[in-house]
Amino acid sequence: MRLSSYFLIILLFLAGGCSLLPEQVDKTKDWSANQLYTAAKESLDDKDYKEAIEYFEKLEARYPFGTYAQQAQLEIAYAYYKYDEPDSAISAAQRFIKMNPRHPNVDYAWYIMGLTNYNRGKTVMDRIFPQDPSQRDTTIMHQAYDDFYQLVKRYPNSKYASDSRQRLIFLRNNMALYEMHVGDFYMRRGAYLAAANRAEYVIDNYERTPSIPDALVMMVRAYRKLKMNELADDALRVLRLNYPDNPDIPALSREKDTNKKKGWFSWL
Repeated sequence: MRLSSYFLIILLFLAGGCSLLPEQVDKTKDWSANQLYTAAKESLDDKDYKEAIEYFEKLEARYPFGTYAQQAQLEIAYAYYKYDEPDSAISAAQRFIKMNPRHPNVDYAWYIMGLTNYNRGKTVMDRIFPQDPSQRDTTIMHQAYDDFYQLVKRYPNSKYASDSRQRLIFLRNNMALYEMHVGDFYMRRGAYLAAANRAEYVIDNYERTPSIPDALVMMVRAYRKLKMNELADDALRVLRLNYPDNPDIPALSREKDTNKKKGWFSWL
């Protein structure tokens, strides 16, 4: 046989090769809803979230009605969350809430949304070397806050309510601290009116957070730079009344128009 004939045979084999190979068999083809759900749960327990998602998706597609499909809609949100697919996790949780507003475990869907937004954007390096959360943009923090707030408001007796309340405190403190970082940025660049407005925003929107005394100090310093001494004195009066032990009070009382470097922020 000539060499060219061998090449022709090889080409024909490659062209039709796919039809000669046995088709990949789906082992779950004849599985019941219970079998699919059990396999998905086992994958979750083994932390094989990709496989768990595949089983849950098959369960929903083949058995769209019934208890197993309903539970799959909820648990796939958790699987997506652990698999670091936040958009899919949020979508699955929202779909469950919309379709099952009276389900006894609907509070868990709100909790998963909160956790997903709470951890959204964190990288592997962030988990190894945690960064200051107050340095992150507050858009996602606000969304996580709203998710946890809705859970606590709608289901105050939920087993997830206590943890959600703690996360609400943490998020609120960090959102206030973020605003203070922005105010500090303005102070450093001489944008004193913007700094004063930012500090006032913190006082108006984040009462009872650790940032309040620092916001008052910022207002005193910013207004003095602007020669708005009456407003500066008002802020100092509030600081003295509510935080008499604040370490910045003596310096603020003595100095009317300084930019002394003191305390937490570099412009203090």
